[in-house]
Amino acid sequence: MNSLIEILPTDITTLKVDAIVNAANTSLLGGGGVDGAIHRAAGPELLAECRTLNGCETGNAKITKGYRLPAKVVIHTVGPIWHGGTRGESGLLRNCYLSSFRLARLNDVKSIAFPAISCGVYGYPPLKAACIALSVARDEATEGHFDRIVFALFTAETLKAYRDAAAELNL
Repeated sequence: MNSLIEILPTDITTLKVDAIVNAANTSLLGGGGVDGAIHRAAGPELLAECRTLNGCETGNAKITKGYRLPAKVVIHTVGPIWHGGTRGESGLLRNCYLSSFRLARLNDVKSIAFPAISCGVYGYPPLKAACIALSVARDEATEGHFDRIVFALFTAETLKAYRDAAAELNL
């Protein structure tokens, strides 16, 4: 495993990193899963700031303050809904990670944590998603901007998928 990249079974809202990534919906106004957990942990100020952002398109990302979270900022990205892989889902998911890393660099983020974007209610197969996420993270890790890249995984299924993908990618 690349020493900068960590795969952890943990709650992303508790991590002491510069930025956490939120698997948001297009409204950015909260939802279920990790999105709801981040909004609850950050407090109502996060929702108030998100209301000023006018949503976010799938594959893109926007940034807010972290408010009551240990993380300084939250990068909100909208993953694709899985439709069998026939509607450009892999490119959109890759763009989620690329957009998130780009915003992180622009905001001098050195440590960042990601959830398993699109693997919950959006139905993306965890192993396919993990391969995309980890390949982008591997490329970012070689650029030298980040000190720590964490994948904070909440379910046993996604944890196994990310560990299997890391082995497949020789990380």
